[in-house]
Amino acid sequence: MAASLPTASDLRSELLHLLRDRGHPGSAAEAPRVRELLLQLERLQPANLVSESDRLTGVWELRWSSGRQPYLLVAPWLENLQVLDPAHGRAINLLRLAGPLGPLGGIAVQARIAVEGLQRVSVRFERGGWLGPRLGERRLELLREVRQSYPAWLDITVLDDRLRVCRGNAGTLFALLRRPELNPEDLFAQGKDMHAEPA
Repeated sequence: MAASLPTASDLRSELLHLLRDRGHPGSAAEAPRVRELLLQLERLQPANLVSESDRLTGVWELRWSSGRQPYLLVAPWLENLQVLDPAHGRAINLLRLAGPLGPLGGIAVQARIAVEGLQRVSVRFERGGWLGPRLGERRLELLREVRQSYPAWLDITVLDDRLRVCRGNAGTLFALLRRPELNPEDLFAQGKDMHAEPA
């Protein structure tokens, strides 16, 4: 009797198991399997932002990337976070140390985002630099304007309550896990001042 093919749920469970083990999926041995699982889930569980855009909201941590740039590093001592708030058109990428020193500061890039179609999210980078600890309702920061000379976007190919898979405009494949214990408002630079009216 032929073995049954794995379901999307089976593939997702295996992928989550690999991604939860911090630093492990970045190993050379696991990378091919992680990529294979991502490609299969893109086919079996495609995202639809027309009906699921609310699921984008929250704090996500990068757990695997096909890119080799230093800012895409996955390591036990590092948190590579992405905070999304599509209802207010804002996002922030934050690279900081893991553990108790994380809230003291990190390297941040702020952006405006907009959902466009079934899977695409347009990205316009605005400011980047150092983001420090919060003092009252404000945060210490040293951010400068970012001049973006090319269009940028993310294609969200898989999305559920725990997992997000996406592809950047340069073709890089990403897998992120939701961090429900982190509050997005604690990570945005200016709190209420960062809000924008929904489009």
